[in-house]
Amino acid sequence: MDSISNPHLESSLLSSRLKLALIFIFLLTSALLIRIYNLQVINHDFYQEEALGNQMRSLPIVPNRGKIFDRNGQILATNKLTYQLTLTPEKVKNISKTLLQLKQFGLIDDKDIKTYYKNRKHFRQFHNIPIKYNLNKVKVAEFLVSNQFPGVDIESYFHRVYPHDSSAVHALGYVSRMNKKDTLLYDRENYSGTLFVGKVGIEKQYETLLHGQTGVKQIERNVSGRIVDTKIITPAVSGKNLYLSLDLDMQKKAESVLKGKRGSIVVVNVTSGEVLTLVSTPTYNPNWFVNGISHANYKLLQTSKDIPQLNRAIQGLYPPGSTIKPMVALAGLEEGIITNKSKTFCPGYYKLPNFKRKFNDWKRTGHGHVDVKDSIAQSCDVFFYDLANKMGIDQLHKNLVLFNFGRKTGIDIPGEKGGIMPSKSWKKINRDEPWYRGETLIAGIGQGFMTSSPLQLAVATAALANKGQIFQPTLLRATQAPGSSIVTIDNKRSKQIPIKDIHNWEDVIDGMKMTIYAPKGTARKLNKGLTYTLAGKTGTAQVFGLDAEEQYIAEKYEEKLRDHALFTGFAPIENPQIAIAIIVENAGSGSSKAAPLARQVLDVYFNKQATNQSLDATILHQ
Repeated sequence: MDSISNPHLESSLLSSRLKLALIFIFLLTSALLIRIYNLQVINHDFYQEEALGNQMRSLPIVPNRGKIFDRNGQILATNKLTYQLTLTPEKVKNISKTLLQLKQFGLIDDKDIKTYYKNRKHFRQFHNIPIKYNLNKVKVAEFLVSNQFPGVDIESYFHRVYPHDSSAVHALGYVSRMNKKDTLLYDRENYSGTLFVGKVGIEKQYETLLHGQTGVKQIERNVSGRIVDTKIITPAVSGKNLYLSLDLDMQKKAESVLKGKRGSIVVVNVTSGEVLTLVSTPTYNPNWFVNGISHANYKLLQTSKDIPQLNRAIQGLYPPGSTIKPMVALAGLEEGIITNKSKTFCPGYYKLPNFKRKFNDWKRTGHGHVDVKDSIAQSCDVFFYDLANKMGIDQLHKNLVLFNFGRKTGIDIPGEKGGIMPSKSWKKINRDEPWYRGETLIAGIGQGFMTSSPLQLAVATAALANKGQIFQPTLLRATQAPGSSIVTIDNKRSKQIPIKDIHNWEDVIDGMKMTIYAPKGTARKLNKGLTYTLAGKTGTAQVFGLDAEEQYIAEKYEEKLRDHALFTGFAPIENPQIAIAIIVENAGSGSSKAAPLARQVLDVYFNKQATNQSLDATILHQ
């Protein structure tokens, strides 16, 4: 019987299998060695850079925004250290789930989630994308203790704060989150990582000064994505501090006297064009906009009939009314149409030859015989109807544009409107209609097509005060780079209005002086207790025209159809320092409703001057 086992065959099979195993191991080892050689030698630099890229990231360092001060160093806009919640997409496995958990945790809401998805397209996967700003400190503490959300972090940042809330908002403006339009306006590299930019006012006008220079840092993360080291490559340079020409005390006083009213007060320095006060009411709180305005506050602004966001000082265009009369009188004197001895009889109305309509004076009983000074002091409409008729609209236009009417003043905040100084050609171009003589008459008292902003009136009044030097108004007074001293900005820009006879200017100023001090001056009540000399002009501008025989009775009309109250003036008369323009919408008489408010603002300026002089005298005496 043959044996079942075959030792020789089995030995041969085992030997073959061992050889195959050795060959396989050799080939596998060779492939592994080749791969290692490829990684470690041939492509060493490439993979080292890739590995470092996963571990090291270069991120922008957003600079601290510059602060804003008034002329006396009082803070108007500053930064407050606070916290924001961020999410790094590449470190979060399920973003939707994480956001939902954060909402359940009470850190964010649906609006924040919506904002995150809207903003994340502007960031890279390794960026820390903000979800929520200005976090509650209690929630910050709870989050840091639990620390249960990988890829979600708490970061500190400086939050823009306006400590005086609505005060000076129309001059300052505000910052808010960058949008797509903003990203196209500013340098992409320097604004990398920047979330907030100026939207209006000084914040927008001087955005690049306030922003500073973005830096670069390198961060190192461990395998779990946590930052283990940070290295500053290029430090950020903080934005410059800005010092404005505004006087906060005068600003607040002007805001307080206009509280509850629609209107504007502008005060400018006669010798430099610096704006000391720029008020528009009603106001709004710029702090609402910094982190995104709430639906309730947005609705409040959008539905307000008083339009709080309208900067009436530079965008509100009103008939200047009788405040234009000093400039019209000067035009008549300089052109030789009248002299300081010329008189006009005012019976209470004016009629053009062969023209049925009466052009009424505000004083229906008339002013009698008045010369140029009396006509300014008593605001005689008939005198100026007659003068305008003799001059004609084009000659009137030629002289008034010298005071910048119909043009922008060039103030250093965006959004200014230039108003209208009509002429025959203006009407043909804009209305495709001929000019009528009656329109010349009402232009002579600042009505009809003519419109002006309160800033334009203040600038023109200042030019009258300093006898022809018309300044471009400015708000920026000085800057201060980080760690440096304050540098005053030399931004005076002016032009001289041609003067034919300086006595003509003095006659007009005398008329404005008589407005305050003469027994029949329309603002004579202002001179009681004045500690400084004041020249001025009251004005009452109609919102709509009346029929010739119709008498204006305010109570008959709804509030927004009533006359505007205006006042312009400068002080002191002998050596003018400041000029003021005020308009109170639909308030009525300029002499009773606007002039007293202007007096209160001017008092602040001169009381401060007296206090400073007293302190200087005390120091010298010591």
